[in-house]
Amino acid sequence: MISFSATRIKICAYLRYMADFLTFHRLNEKETARFPVRWNDRLPCLKDKTSASGFDSHYIYHPAWAARILAQSRTQLHVDISSSLHFCTIVSAFLQVRFYDYRPADLRLSGLTSEAADLLALPFRDESIESLSCMHVVEHVGLGRYGDPLDPDGDLKAIAELRRVVSRGGTLLFVVPLGGTAKILFNAHRIYTYQQVVGYFEGFELREFALVPDNAAGQGIIAPASGELADAQDYGCGCFWFVKPADIMPRSS
Repeated sequence: MISFSATRIKICAYLRYMADFLTFHRLNEKETARFPVRWNDRLPCLKDKTSASGFDSHYIYHPAWAARILAQSRTQLHVDISSSLHFCTIVSAFLQVRFYDYRPADLRLSGLTSEAADLLALPFRDESIESLSCMHVVEHVGLGRYGDPLDPDGDLKAIAELRRVVSRGGTLLFVVPLGGTAKILFNAHRIYTYQQVVGYFEGFELREFALVPDNAAGQGIIAPASGELADAQDYGCGCFWFVKPADIMPRSS
């Protein structure tokens, strides 16, 4: 049910819109007007008169963090599994990118290929990917949100596949929600603890850990960050830059 106050706000916003339309129409009434202003052509956008531009801090900062790492790398080819389409398309301007998703995207850009793949059975040989990313993805696997099979351990199976395909000496950029308490918000996502993620990648080197905190206003992404800071969040964004050592031993089950 829409509250009275919310209805009042919408009515006031539309009244301001009508006043702006009439003012603009009057200002535009001249023989040299470049565009006709007609009431039937209106398209009200009533939520954008704000003092600052709003944005989702998770999905602005983590792709920016990853792109900066790749911009400094020597890799010629990067493979991404289901991360942000904005990230993949922009990075493909300076790297060859192969993008794979459970629900493939019809992307057509130079430097970019887009194909279907199941994160639980990646179509790559063992230790064959030098540069890999999977960001804000694994927390969804097995919850059915995107049409994938229900599986409480789907995320662990996905992580096992990421571990399998990264080459020795290769890089994995891995991003998931972090907080002080591990939980599932079914069927949206899981929230992990810092120690859970580090444990899942036992044997890998953690080259960098960055964090988008609960309230990123005024501070943005924190890099480097600490596990203690991650544990103080309710729904932070943990950004892990892992490297698979050349002498890593197989992880025990």
